[in-house]
Amino acid sequence: MLKKLCSLRYEDLDWKMVLFVLVVVSVFIRFPFFFRDYVDRDESTFILMGQSWVDGYLPYTQLWDLKPPITFLYFAVIIKIFGKSFFAIRFFGAVMVGLTSLFTYGITKKITSKKIAFWVAIFCVFFQSLFGSLQGVMSEHICTLFFVAGIYIVIYKRKWQWFLLAGLLFGLSIMSKLNMAYPVLTLGIYFLSEGFAKDKLSKSIRNLFFMGIGVALTVILTALPYYLQDNLYVWWESIFEAPLAYAGSKYHSPVKTLPFVFIVLGLLIVGFVYKIIDFKSRESQLLTVVIIGILLSFMQTGKVNGHYLIQLYPFILIPIGAAFGKLPKLKKSYKPLIIALLLLIPMESYLEYMNIVSNKIKKGSFYNGEGIDVPRYILEHNLETNNIFFTEYHIGYWVLGETPPTKAATHPSNITRDELFSDLDNPRKTGVEELKYIMEVIQPKTLIARNGKKIFDKKLVEYNTYIDAYIETHYKLEATVGRGLIYQRLE
Repeated sequence: MLKKLCSLRYEDLDWKMVLFVLVVVSVFIRFPFFFRDYVDRDESTFILMGQSWVDGYLPYTQLWDLKPPITFLYFAVIIKIFGKSFFAIRFFGAVMVGLTSLFTYGITKKITSKKIAFWVAIFCVFFQSLFGSLQGVMSEHICTLFFVAGIYIVIYKRKWQWFLLAGLLFGLSIMSKLNMAYPVLTLGIYFLSEGFAKDKLSKSIRNLFFMGIGVALTVILTALPYYLQDNLYVWWESIFEAPLAYAGSKYHSPVKTLPFVFIVLGLLIVGFVYKIIDFKSRESQLLTVVIIGILLSFMQTGKVNGHYLIQLYPFILIPIGAAFGKLPKLKKSYKPLIIALLLLIPMESYLEYMNIVSNKIKKGSFYNGEGIDVPRYILEHNLETNNIFFTEYHIGYWVLGETPPTKAATHPSNITRDELFSDLDNPRKTGVEELKYIMEVIQPKTLIARNGKKIFDKKLVEYNTYIDAYIETHYKLEATVGRGLIYQRLE
């Protein structure tokens, strides 16, 4: 396959060859992170939620987190098939990035040349895998795959059956990350306006109806297991009421996102005005309304971070690629420089390759990080594992085969979110009560913290004052493993 690829022109590429290249690039970039304990705290929580599902507990019943259930389903399926494997979780995450980039290639190919489409897809892999803590498997990776696949369908297909399938994919996207409802809504508005403008309103309404059926069917299917267990209220409160309560309490001004929104929209407008991007084409219009929908979701949240941008990258890279396709061809003398720059882009990956080799030499294992080293120390020194509290490196619960002390402690920061407790079906109604219950009633025998960092956000003075004083009085420092602090409760 590789030999055949090297001798091909861009025009000769088929989808199998493109997928092969994209997955290889994705795996190469992300491979050293297959051996990390965790890349992001949210990913650790998703793994715990997936394991709980495998153990027979529906999401939000034994453990709890502020995400829709399809995100947890990805992890549950991987764990069910491959067991407790960081490698499997991250490997299939790399394949997922490759698939997202393949659909991006297909969409771009509709607008511009295969050559540009290929490089847009390559950069889609780069941007979903580098520049921050994107090397793990995030909910944004999952929802973006479903959404890009849905957009690919509605660009290439016009019959109602395909709109039904696209609706199912959009539903899966929303049930992975709720903010994807915004671009689905703007997409629906576009289809209505398109039908009105082209005097095909009845056809547009029919297609939208079946797309809506697909979305609704996905949502209903996620509710079915809860209905069968007479736990439908848990599904409703956890997926819809809790996020609304959280969004209402953690107000971030939409003004903070305006500079980013204006830059993105400004680039699009410049592209349209100077006819670098063909605004008359249906594909460009679809991408524009999707971008607007995603930007609206950012404004509603009031912030833009690296994880959120995963949702935007495929759709913003396509018009950028189309614009580059209209530039004059580069001189051959520049090609070595371009190749060198491309090779330098995955610098984070190169450094991590060195890290895993160094860890193998020093500790005898490619797997590294406090989330692995701390549990290893605990097991080697026969410390208490049944009653343990990870205020940091909470992937350690999974490594040890344990669960957090309470449902609210699944993600350590959830303890401080008072507004969520009414939807947690939790006997304690405030975070301070929950923390005191954990420390004074459950009384963890072993407690894990991080050296040089407050246990809770430094703004949460009441929480930190309480737990710092409690640890000082009732615990002793057993060991420091990397940046991990292992405390043992005094008898």
